[in-house]
Amino acid sequence: MTTQNVKILVLDDEPFMRRLLVRILDNLGYITDSICDNGHAALELIDSPDDCPNLILLDINMPVMDGLEFLRRLVDRRYFGSVILVSGEDERMRQAAEKLAKAHKITVLGHLHKPVSPEGLAKLIETWQPPKQLLPRAARKIYAPAEISAAIANGELVNYYQPKVRISDGHVVGVETLVRWRHPQDGLIFPDQFIGIAEVNGLIDDLTQVVLTDALAQNKLWQEAGIMLQVAINLSMDSLISLDFMEMLVGVTARSGVPPQMVEFEVTETRLMEDLRTPLEMLSRLRLKRFRLSIDDFGIGNSTLAQLRDLPFDELKIDQSFVRGAWHDEKLRAMFDSSLGLAKQLGMEAVAEGVEEQADWDFVHKSECNIAQGYFIAKPMPAADLPAWIQSWQMDFPASNRHL
Repeated sequence: MTTQNVKILVLDDEPFMRRLLVRILDNLGYITDSICDNGHAALELIDSPDDCPNLILLDINMPVMDGLEFLRRLVDRRYFGSVILVSGEDERMRQAAEKLAKAHKITVLGHLHKPVSPEGLAKLIETWQPPKQLLPRAARKIYAPAEISAAIANGELVNYYQPKVRISDGHVVGVETLVRWRHPQDGLIFPDQFIGIAEVNGLIDDLTQVVLTDALAQNKLWQEAGIMLQVAINLSMDSLISLDFMEMLVGVTARSGVPPQMVEFEVTETRLMEDLRTPLEMLSRLRLKRFRLSIDDFGIGNSTLAQLRDLPFDELKIDQSFVRGAWHDEKLRAMFDSSLGLAKQLGMEAVAEGVEEQADWDFVHKSECNIAQGYFIAKPMPAADLPAWIQSWQMDFPASNRHL
């Protein structure tokens, strides 16, 4: 990126701060294209195709229109540029504003505390990328239930597997099964485009049966090759209202020859139901048959403690939003520590999801969490790629112990 590529707007109601930011930008080699002391004036620039900036240095606390309202107005204008939040507010307020902006799908490069340091500002601006004119969400293709039903019947669903590793020694202990749709025209389709439709239209049980059958057959092949892994399958709460579904799970597993102890069913905590009678019976009976149970995305639902009290989970997966970046964020660290402590007190294994960089790995390693999963370790991969990846991971891990 060259300094000429970025078109910068400074929006701050304090004259001194505006002059300081312009001077810092000038010293860093950036040209300040626009300066505004209020949100209304800034929005007029954004409404003009010739004057619209692609990077805004935004003060949070301003009179008349504060920075939070300004962010909402950016959404109305379909702003595709980036924002750096600049404020004298405390860290928690700046974090909340950044999270709000990201919830609005606005690209946030980060936040800075006043007075801004040249080094801090330079570091954030260096991450700027030219804005992309993204398609609106409505432009995503919507698949009809009949298409999904045909995909299930025609064998177009394919499983990918994301490794889970024991943090203490890096041993690969299992995989999470993540279904994809290999569409004959549209290529590889991710589950967020078809799982919800399958749930609403009564197709999720059939879909889950295909995913489970294929995952168990693959796990059997791995076992025969000397690769012993627990395989995790995601269950929809919509499926846990029929005892016939439980019998299907038990029957498919028995026919596969994979021991129930090697099979784990993951239930997303945000989807747990108010009436737990049938799910409680089904999950409890699965546990009696020695299947493992995991509560996924822990900490982001509404009934967390009640579900842990009522359902016999073996594993607690700490949601990635509490893991990624917790090494430098005290609030996230407190949430992570609370979830981990709860898992330990209840005798459950804890899995840190969303380990995406070296610092995340170092953090969870020091935390004494049991298992880690995330892109830093490996992305979901086809079954055929897993043996070579395991060999490479095991060769690399003892030499460096991932910097620890």
